[in-house]
Amino acid sequence: MADFTIRVDQNKYLPAGSQEVHGIVTAEASGPVGAAPAADAAEVIIVDTSGSMSYGKINDARKAAQAAIDTLRDGVFFAVIAGNHQAEVIYPGHGGLAPATPQTRYESKQAVAQLRADGGTAMGRWLRRAADLFSAHQMAHPDAIKHAILLTDGKNEHESAPEFDANLAYSAGKFVCDCRGVGTDWVVAEVRRIGSTLLGSVMDVRRPEELADDFRAMTEAAMGKTVADVALRIWTPRSATLNFVKQVSPALEDLTGRRTDVDALTGDYPTGAWGGETREYHISVRVPPGQVGQEMRAGLVKLVVPQTGQVLASGNILALWSDDPALSTRLNPRVAHYTGQQELASLIQEGLQARNDGDIETATARLGKARGIAERAGNDETARLLDKVVDIDPATGTARLKRVVDKADEIALDTRSVRTVRMRKDPES
Repeated sequence: MADFTIRVDQNKYLPAGSQEVHGIVTAEASGPVGAAPAADAAEVIIVDTSGSMSYGKINDARKAAQAAIDTLRDGVFFAVIAGNHQAEVIYPGHGGLAPATPQTRYESKQAVAQLRADGGTAMGRWLRRAADLFSAHQMAHPDAIKHAILLTDGKNEHESAPEFDANLAYSAGKFVCDCRGVGTDWVVAEVRRIGSTLLGSVMDVRRPEELADDFRAMTEAAMGKTVADVALRIWTPRSATLNFVKQVSPALEDLTGRRTDVDALTGDYPTGAWGGETREYHISVRVPPGQVGQEMRAGLVKLVVPQTGQVLASGNILALWSDDPALSTRLNPRVAHYTGQQELASLIQEGLQARNDGDIETATARLGKARGIAERAGNDETARLLDKVVDIDPATGTARLKRVVDKADEIALDTRSVRTVRMRKDPES
């Protein structure tokens, strides 16, 4: 298992009477990340085979699925689902998962080569089918790392909203799913909801011929995971209130509503599977007003394996009331950085929505402000994407929406709005 560490960045000093405590928790996993046995991993590849995948995209989707199959380690259990308005497991044919071997790789790639584009789109049914495969596998392999790749190019039009909601809720917690949208006809909000619920990434793929490299990279990353399920366990005093828990790096994800109570003062927040990587979380706690000189522990943060309670790392969030304004007014740079990144994402999403609604004034204000935040934070990728939607006068700083925007650029900006950048310079260095 990887070695885990936790570091808490905060300004613990509060002015007398103040009640808000903020901390950035940096969780890092390192060590023998490539040592997980193959039998401890399971992979399901879900390929959109709806009618809209015709005219070339289905051919690149076949190549992508085959690239993922070739990247699986020997012994990793896997399956391939063809998804349209139904979900068909095209490999293996016995209703379960097959171990990766030269023979099963060959057989599965032959099955993938026969994929045809036809029918509608019902992504919830695809996910439920994958969840059933993983659940059956879980009985014999309780510690397996369970990961899926979902590819789509269109809207979820062939299942009702209640059915989709039920299928997504059914799948939550059973596996992690990285999602990809190819082309310009898919809906970012729909796919983002899947990725968010299933703790996976969401990215746009502008050209179908880029899918194979992307599928290969996703599978390599999945093969690098060594711990199947890790939770952020947070204790707060009886007198305190946990305002929110948000992942802020590498992407924004609000975990506040996903609490599983451990006891009256402690809750677990899911983080999914881990390999060698670093993630950061913004935690806010409201504490009772204190007197100058009083110190308290506002929160105890642990990384745990929820099934066993094994503690992997821990750190404290503190509060110390002071009458020294030089201490109590100082803003921790890491807290400030990620607060700005959260504002940036909100501005982009609100600005794009206003633009689509025809509210030019609001869209211009939001996207223009976002461009400035992106530049100051060193988020160069987001700044470049914003430049394709809005013009900024270098002399006056005045923003103006572009009249014509490539749909692919708009999708890329929306999709990547939740991806954050780490600070240019570590405040502790």
